[in-house]
This record gives sequence, structure tokens and C-alpha cells, in this order.
Amino acid sequence: MKLLPPRRAGRRFVLGATVLLWQLSATAQAVEPISLGLALAGAAASALTGIISYPKLYCYFAHCCLHKPDARSGTVLQEGLDDQLFGQHLAKKVIVKSLTGFLNNPNPKKPLTLSLHGWTGTGKNFASRIIVESLYEGGLNSKFVHQFVSTLHFPHQQNISQYKDQLQMWIRGNVSSCPRSVFIFDEMDKMHAGLIDSIKPFLDYYEELDGVSYRKAIFIFLSNAGAEKITEVALDFWRRGKRREDLSLRDLDLTMSVFNNKNSGFWHSSLIDKHLIDYFVPFLPLEYKHVKNCIRVELESRNYEVDEDIVTQVADEMTYFPKEERIYSDKGCKTVCTKLDFYL
Repeated sequence: MKLLPPRRAGRRFVLGATVLLWQLSATAQAVEPISLGLALAGAAASALTGIISYPKLYCYFAHCCLHKPDARSGTVLQEGLDDQLFGQHLAKKVIVKSLTGFLNNPNPKKPLTLSLHGWTGTGKNFASRIIVESLYEGGLNSKFVHQFVSTLHFPHQQNISQYKDQLQMWIRGNVSSCPRSVFIFDEMDKMHAGLIDSIKPFLDYYEELDGVSYRKAIFIFLSNAGAEKITEVALDFWRRGKRREDLSLRDLDLTMSVFNNKNSGFWHSSLIDKHLIDYFVPFLPLEYKHVKNCIRVELESRNYEVDEDIVTQVADEMTYFPKEERIYSDKGCKTVCTKLDFYL
């Protein structure tokens, strides 16, 4: 397999500095030779001071909180989802519309709360990563993006009270620093209901809480709750000969499915019955063709040419359900990376 050459890095900073120096030298041509150095130094200092004092330009040189979203955020989000998320027409539509609408609203009444549901490997983590990459340089590594995994960060039930205090302090402190902070909670179905409810005040329709407004923050929940309902409806569609793309949100009553799941932390939580989750986003089980798309993208991300023989071999190694029809991958695209390692 042929390894492609790495892409060249951008030179925005160098270009900007070159333009700035060219502009300064042009204004200095009429200055007497003896005072040219002083003029250049003074002009450079003034120009740089102006740049640093102007927030939008300053953010080209420093990692800034997204006080005002860039006009391209929605476009970048759409392109990222189209290029990297497969078989999820419903999720794409809800995510793009909800996020762009929220970002374009100068005075939202509450934080945006998205709850992503589906089996492992269907793209929930992938979608959340694409969302934050459209907002902040560095994506998940941005200091304005905060990710929690229930079984990792809140493992001991006897420490729930301590976790509540720590989590509330963390959210309060980071939103105080950046109103457009993003909080991602993975494995919400495994999170203690009391801990889920400790987040509730930050999601509600409050103008402020203790002097802090949370209305511009974004909360993203990832959960397997409701996956059975999603798969049941998708499989029924397939068996009736209907196109996957014709499946609509009306065909999926995720709210009740998640609420009635007694194995989910949501069942004991008041987030759903208080209508604090803005959108329940369904992730459909992935078919064979979607798995092949995942393999192609993974090859390209490693700078390899796409070898269709390898794509087919890896896809054929995956296991599918139901046993007779073998329609959906039981792990989605979750194990693509490790299976591909064998061939590379």
C-alpha cells in the first residue's frame, strides 16, 4: 500500500506578518532617512497595539472564547458531517439546524442541550468531535471544551455528593470564563440520576444563577438509551422495503423510549419531564456500505491510498445482525481502526 505525502501546513501567520510589514514600509517611504527607523518602530508598535486590542484580530494570535461565532461555523459543521459521518441523515439535519440556529441567536433563553442516542459505533462521539471542531481550533483539546465520561470521572456511587459539588463548580467556573463553553457527557445512561439532576439548574430558563448566565453554553449528552427503539424502527422500515433516507423523526418517539428505560440514569432524572433537553438526536445502526465508507476515511486520515480490496476484506470481517439478514454492523464502525492495523 502506497503512503501519501503529508499535507503542507498553512502559513496564515507568516502571510499576515508579511502584509503588515509591507503596509508599514509603504507608509514610511516619505519619512526622512534619519528618522525612518523610529517611524517604522512607532508605526509597528501602534499597529500591533491596535491588533491586540481588537478582539477579533487578537483571536488570530490567541485561542479565544467564541463570543461571536464565525460566519463559517455552520458551513464547516455541515461539511465535516457530510465528509465523515455516514448513514445518519436524521442526526445531520438536527445537529446542523439546532446548532446554527442557536449560534445565530444573540439572546437565547436557555443553553442548547443535545442528547445523542444510538448503539456504540454509530457516530455519536464522532459527531460531537465534529461539532466542537467547527467551533474551536483544537476541537476536543480546546480549553473551552470539557468532556466527561461517567465510568471514568464519576465511578463510585458513594462519592456522588462530592462529584455533584465538583461538577457544579467546574461548570460555573468555566462558563464564567467563557459563556460559549461546551460540555460533553459520555455514557449518560450509566450516570447516577442524582448527578444528572445536579446539572439541571444550568440547563434551565434562568437569566442568571449567582451572577452567571449559562444561556450561551452548549451541553451534549451521549447515550445508548433508546438504541433498541431506533434499531427496531429502522429494521421494520427495511423489511417493509422502505428507503432508509425516508425515515423521519416522527417515526421515532425517542423521548418516551429514553424516559421509560429503567436501566438508564435518565429514568430517575427530571431532565426529560422538565423539558430541558432541546433535541433527542437518533443515530441509526450502520449498514455494510457505511462501514466501507468508514474504512475509506480511516485510510485517508492515515495518508494511505484507498485500496478497495482491503476495504472489502475489513468490512467482511465485521459481524452483522440480525443473524439471517445480516443488515447492520453490531459494532458500527467502532473496531475499524484496530482491524485496519492488521493490513497496514
